[in-house]
Amino acid sequence: MRAINKATEPPSLSEYRATPGSNYADYGDKQTLRDYLVREQRGLCCYCLCRISAGESGAVPPMKIAHWHSRNLHAAEDLDYSNLLGACMGNQGNPSNDQHCDTRQGNRDIKWNPANPNHQIESRIIYLADGRIGSNDTEFSQQIDEILNLNQGFPKTNRKVVLDSFKRALERRDPSRAELERWLREWNGESHTNELEPYCQVVVYWLRKRLRRA
Repeated sequence: MRAINKATEPPSLSEYRATPGSNYADYGDKQTLRDYLVREQRGLCCYCLCRISAGESGAVPPMKIAHWHSRNLHAAEDLDYSNLLGACMGNQGNPSNDQHCDTRQGNRDIKWNPANPNHQIESRIIYLADGRIGSNDTEFSQQIDEILNLNQGFPKTNRKVVLDSFKRALERRDPSRAELERWLREWNGESHTNELEPYCQVVVYWLRKRLRRA
């Protein structure tokens, strides 16, 4: 997970929310909402950080609109833009043990919201060399495993592949601190406005750790 900087919500959402009796199920401009969520998340799932797309065409699978606080348990937040995230399909249609992200979460709450700056999500996440993800918060670490299932085979394997590939590239050179800082800005999206690399945060975490040691 990485911090999501929420932008201005779609005007159609603001207008519809002001309508008496409005609810998420009847909101008719969900395609625009998908576009906004994918753009502000730099093309990545809010939880596992795989590539997502706002459309149905192309090589990238479509995404789903996730509610950090579920609609069933928090009806008053079902049109709150700060509660809306863009998530991957999370192996939807497969057995529960193979599902992850919002598909696996269902109506269960998790403790920290990646889109809430007060939750400081990046300070709570730990990435291990074998691809596992956890947290220095015991309760949240359990939720990552049991509710989001982010250590399920697919996300875990892909995180390890990305990190191992980056480490192999480093082995071929002895980067200076300035180079490490430049790579950190690139992987963290600070030096460009393009979509981020899938699973980028595992490299960002590793680079920050290495720079602290240096």
